[in-house]
Amino acid sequence: MSLVYLEYDFKINPLQPATDILIAELGEMGFESFVENETGLLAYILKSEWREDILDNLFVFQNPNFKISWTSKEIEQQNWNAEWEKNFHPIIVGDRCMVRAPFHEAIEVEYDIIIEPKMSFGTGHHETTHMMLQHILDNDFQGKSVLDMGCGTGVLAILAKKRGAGYTEAIDIDEWCFLNTEENVERNNCPDIKAFQGDSSLLDGKKFDVILANINRNILLEDIPVYVDCLKKGGTLFLSGFYLEDLDAISSKCAAYGLEFEKNLDKNNWVAAKYVN
Repeated sequence: MSLVYLEYDFKINPLQPATDILIAELGEMGFESFVENETGLLAYILKSEWREDILDNLFVFQNPNFKISWTSKEIEQQNWNAEWEKNFHPIIVGDRCMVRAPFHEAIEVEYDIIIEPKMSFGTGHHETTHMMLQHILDNDFQGKSVLDMGCGTGVLAILAKKRGAGYTEAIDIDEWCFLNTEENVERNNCPDIKAFQGDSSLLDGKKFDVILANINRNILLEDIPVYVDCLKKGGTLFLSGFYLEDLDAISSKCAAYGLEFEKNLDKNNWVAAKYVN
């Protein structure tokens, strides 16, 4: 029996940064998949997860610079792979890493990553994932233990492993993401990446040389103390999923727990920052 979803068709003007903000907020409300188009965004949520007030009090609707309207309809889960194929294009990061779907033709690059995105976040198209991939390319992962927290498709863990990482874990609270990560880990011949479903409570007693966390501002601020506790001396913490205006708050929280800000990348007001202890 097919699962029943609700499709929200958002008309957005101007498209950015409103679309990115809306995706981030809807993700926290339980929406599982997003397809950007010329007029805005299609967003999908299981009917069983929907509630009448689900769009109430979203921050993006309060901004007078954004004009957003929407309609919704009930659909069955069908032909979604074809929809992904129409909208998922391969990307190149730093001229060294290609992230593509199985149906894309490979080209000669140092790191070729094949991702079947399905409903999971993390194809490399979003600014935060793209910048985190760039951080991985720019830093030494050889032999280091790595945690990919909020792993989505598992793309960050996969590139870290291809860059020579040692023991690697990938954790996501969402079951779909967890299962998708397991599939993508196998697809990219990285079977020793350990995938788990859960949150930061799974980290008790664990230690890593590098932690990658691409989630959102509120969860990062809540979990930074946990990450610091899991970081080995001389370790590195990469954080993304927040906006430039949130960087001071994130950096202050890291500093309060003994981490030093080293650098950040930014793209379209999104940030990916590096901290060391």
